[in-house]
Amino acid sequence: MGVDNPPPITGSSRDDGAFAFISKGWREVRDSATADLQLMRTRTDRELGRLLSSASALAGPGPAPPVAAGAPFAELELVRKRIQPKIAELRKQYSATVLDGWPPKSGASLRVDLSGIMAIRNAIVSSGKADGCDEGKKEWEVVKMIRNRLKEFERRSLSSEMSAGFRVRTDFVEKFKLSLKSMNKESQEPKQDAPPLDLTEILAYLVRQSGPFLDQLGVQRDLCEKLVGTLYSKRNGRLMHPPFSGDRSLIGSEDITDELDLRIARVLESTGYHREGFWNDPAKYKISDNRRHVAIVTTASLPWMTGTAINPLFRAAYLARSTMEKVTLVVPWLCKSDQQLVYPDNITFSSPEEQETYIRNWLQERLGFAASFKISFYPGKFSKERRSIIPAGDTSEFIPSREADIAILEEPEHLNWYHHGKRWTDKFNHVIGVVHTNYLEYIKREKNGALQAFLVKHINNWVTRAYCHKVLRLSAATQDLPRSIICNVHGVNPKFLNIGEKVIADRERGHNSFSKGAYFLGKMVWAKGYKELIDLLHKHKNDLEGFKLDVYGNGEDSQAVEAAARKLDLGINFYKGKDHADDSLHGYKVFINPSVSDVLCTATAEALAMGKFVICPDHPSNEFFKSFPNCLMYKTPEEFVARVKEAMSSEPQPLTPEKRYSLSWEAATERFMEYSELDKVLKDRNGQCGEGVKRKGVRKLPLLPKFSDILDGGLAFAHYCATGNEILRMATGATPGTRDYDKQQCMDLNLLPPQIQHPVYGL
Repeated sequence: MGVDNPPPITGSSRDDGAFAFISKGWREVRDSATADLQLMRTRTDRELGRLLSSASALAGPGPAPPVAAGAPFAELELVRKRIQPKIAELRKQYSATVLDGWPPKSGASLRVDLSGIMAIRNAIVSSGKADGCDEGKKEWEVVKMIRNRLKEFERRSLSSEMSAGFRVRTDFVEKFKLSLKSMNKESQEPKQDAPPLDLTEILAYLVRQSGPFLDQLGVQRDLCEKLVGTLYSKRNGRLMHPPFSGDRSLIGSEDITDELDLRIARVLESTGYHREGFWNDPAKYKISDNRRHVAIVTTASLPWMTGTAINPLFRAAYLARSTMEKVTLVVPWLCKSDQQLVYPDNITFSSPEEQETYIRNWLQERLGFAASFKISFYPGKFSKERRSIIPAGDTSEFIPSREADIAILEEPEHLNWYHHGKRWTDKFNHVIGVVHTNYLEYIKREKNGALQAFLVKHINNWVTRAYCHKVLRLSAATQDLPRSIICNVHGVNPKFLNIGEKVIADRERGHNSFSKGAYFLGKMVWAKGYKELIDLLHKHKNDLEGFKLDVYGNGEDSQAVEAAARKLDLGINFYKGKDHADDSLHGYKVFINPSVSDVLCTATAEALAMGKFVICPDHPSNEFFKSFPNCLMYKTPEEFVARVKEAMSSEPQPLTPEKRYSLSWEAATERFMEYSELDKVLKDRNGQCGEGVKRKGVRKLPLLPKFSDILDGGLAFAHYCATGNEILRMATGATPGTRDYDKQQCMDLNLLPPQIQHPVYGL
């Protein structure tokens, strides 16, 4: 329409424009540097002129006086003669090097040769020493003035040189250098010399770092530690230098692997190696007030009378009381259809608030103090095949980030089998796992149990290593998991201790509190000891003629157990399950528990607290009860018969105050704080605990990235990918629809649908 269209922009024109822009920038830099150097020359001439004028004024007009001994002017004239050649040389160097060579060639260095100035200063200093100036004599004012002038001139010249040099550099070069510095920052600490590593030390450290991988292959940790100790002890000579930081006494009799870590750290520090950035932990919870947040996540809830529902409830109450920290108990919420399958006596709840009221009322009846902790719910689904509750969705989402400080995972392997969400150790500063159940023992009883147990064993190792900093095992009957330690951190309901005190008081008054014989109480499934009980009574039916046993329990196998007992005519009376603290059970004298699948039987501890006899097998799950005089253990069926006769014909001994206290939740909480290192974690008010607690006096070591950290991160990522595939979940036995919570759970818990909270774009 009469308007000329602009010519199209081709690749060649764009290149020419870019070249012209770069050339223009270089010309501006060159012109600026030329002006600065011209200014430097002008200032240099002016300063030298002032210097010579000052020297001439001090020398006076006319010819120089004759040199006489002790005459200051003669000395000054001598200094002037020595300076003159240097000044001429300096001017010549400036004219030839600084200006005549400008602009500099590519790659040339813009530096001013100050050797002439240095020579002048050295000449003045040497003149003051060579011509009879005795030590202790006051320096002449003229020499001092000239030296001060030269120092000031040198300082100004250096600053001008740096200014000109910096102008030559471009912004791109500056940013590139800063990025290199941030990626490979050199340590500012003084380097310390350390002897180089021996071959045996390198091998020992390699075995030490490969521990997680060897553990996955079935190599026992004790064997790895012995191999590390053997290799490290064969190094060339003992370490004669002090430890990396602090005094040697801080290590004491710690394991030799700690000494090896310090040795490696010392060698790395002597080389100037510094590690930061890539392997740093992500930002975590920061303490906003003076109280820490503890979240206790479990796999069951009242009114389901199981250990994983009751023990975490008491733990939350006593932790909140003893530590005065903020504690939250996180329990599963089931839809009405699942509640009818799980909860006894057809108890159901229409809302989480209603179930929370039930839980608090049940706890208040058994505590002697007001429990000050919060209860939160996450969605779960009941699996009939596994007879347990499987979390639905990412359980860690139901703990706000502002409260994600310390996590206690009750049954960590159970919680994380199908966990598809954020890694616990990434969200929380310190993660503690408490193992309640011996899953391998249950699985071995099923069809193809050996193969399933093998797979579950390695999966348990996988998830606990990836998601826990510390693992507590209630007894040695559980699987040996990474970073685990054995300690009974459970107590008994205070109600049972009160019953035991009443029994002691009745005995002191001459009354007999036990009017009944023997009983057994437990969930009625074959794996809970019912098979062992029927086998023992059937095999020694004649030896225990007239012996009667009352059994209390409900469960999936109740009809099969009752039918088997009636068929063999074993004299067992079956009753519906009751609370162990029920008044009708106080009169029994002997509690029989033949189960070997339990990790630590709560009913056994409750019976001992009530002052009864307990007959149980000599098994790792009962190790904690060995020291109680009323605990009668057996190793063979013949010993079982002997223990039954002994208990039925004698009276139990009263518990000492120390034994009663060891069964209490106060003592259990103290053990938990100590063995989980939670007491040390709570003292760290910085909120950054990481993996364990460092020893006092030993600062953070600049070690190489640990193989265990790399392995843990890889396992967590692989687990996340595997649990995100619904086909793989179903193939490994997951309950359908547990990767995300469903619509009904969203309505019950007032949640947004997972498609809104975690949208997948592009679908």
